[in-house]
Amino acid sequence: MPLSMLDKRLSLTIVLGFWIAGALYAIYTPAWQLPDEPAHYNYIRQVAEAGCCPLIESGDWPSDYLAQLTGARFAPELLSQLESIQYEDHHPPLYYLLASLVYRLTNGDLIWLRLFSVALGAGLVFLSYLISRRALPSQPQVALGVMALIAFLPQHLHMLSAVNNDALAELLVGLVLLWLLRYLDGEKAPIWQLGLLVGLALLTKLTVYFLALLAPLAIWLKWRKSGEAPRSLLRSLAAFILIAGFIGSVWWLRNISVYGFPDFLGLAAHDRVVADQPRTADYISEHGGDVYLAQMLGTTFKSFWGQFGWMALPLDQVLGGWVYRGFGLLMLAGLSGALLASRRGEIAAASWVLLLVTVSIALLQFGYYNIEFQQWQGRYLFPALIPIALVLVYGADAWRARLLSRWAPTRWLTPLALSSLFVLDLYLLARVILPGLSP
Repeated sequence: MPLSMLDKRLSLTIVLGFWIAGALYAIYTPAWQLPDEPAHYNYIRQVAEAGCCPLIESGDWPSDYLAQLTGARFAPELLSQLESIQYEDHHPPLYYLLASLVYRLTNGDLIWLRLFSVALGAGLVFLSYLISRRALPSQPQVALGVMALIAFLPQHLHMLSAVNNDALAELLVGLVLLWLLRYLDGEKAPIWQLGLLVGLALLTKLTVYFLALLAPLAIWLKWRKSGEAPRSLLRSLAAFILIAGFIGSVWWLRNISVYGFPDFLGLAAHDRVVADQPRTADYISEHGGDVYLAQMLGTTFKSFWGQFGWMALPLDQVLGGWVYRGFGLLMLAGLSGALLASRRGEIAAASWVLLLVTVSIALLQFGYYNIEFQQWQGRYLFPALIPIALVLVYGADAWRARLLSRWAPTRWLTPLALSSLFVLDLYLLARVILPGLSP
């Protein structure tokens, strides 16, 4: 899939734009005013100072202190106990091991750790382009549009400029998706590479464990198309499971040794520590199921596109309320256009299955987590953001093609319109985040 000189220049321009916007967000977003950032930072600090890996223990979730901090916008005079916030200590360690190197080199500087996330995010942005070109090789404008949406979606940019393990987790999702699409296209792709990538994902974040299901699905799809003997399928599955499972088992056995069987993920220990988090059952009991569903859908939608800080700054009143309306129109155009355009068969059936299963599993994970805890945060869907963006941009561009097909240069309107989110990001940083989150 050769790239034209124009494609290369435009894609590099979007990556450069992401670097600029991400660096500005990393530098100017007030300290600790990103979800869970103090807890992620403290995990890195513990690894850098005491080695891997910390345990999640009673007292790591100081809820009253956290409420005081968020209510006072993390005022400097209240930060004396910041090191006590350690409720992310149950996470797999790969991101924290890598970030601890940055911590040591910069003496724990918060901005440099944020910039490390931005660097990982830049890789994710470019991967989104390669994946989209692989899925739709004849439509470079869609790939550039996906790239722009991944780079400049306000909430996503906000999270990719934070100290957390999201950027590395999403980067590994992108690498696995690209590998699987190449594999389904018949390119040489050794199974051990897939096992290694998924194994690294198992050491990064629980929200990307769905890759351990996605990979066997792709292996089965490829085998079904090839017509080979069942032995070939079993051999590929066994090689993948052995490599990915061996890498993941290093962490799982450690968890069993410290938390006890069967808590191989550390989730039971985490749930005991954060026992006073808002519970779904309590909310429904107090307000009713209808109110719960309406609030969950509304808040999830808003926080997917932009609700900054610790969910403190929704954008209802920004630009006359047109931020959410605009993204709502993008969703409407994208989903309806993708439904109509899918009949043309431009994306191979196996690739469609792979991408849609990714989105479906992410939605199921989100729903499952909210069965117990009240966590209406759209960012939990970001592990599936590449296929989500591909569907939305593909559908929106399909409407552009229907309405403006006689003018060939209009094909570049889609990536141009989505790249203009860069300007919105800078506006939101200057006029919403800085005044709204500064102590």
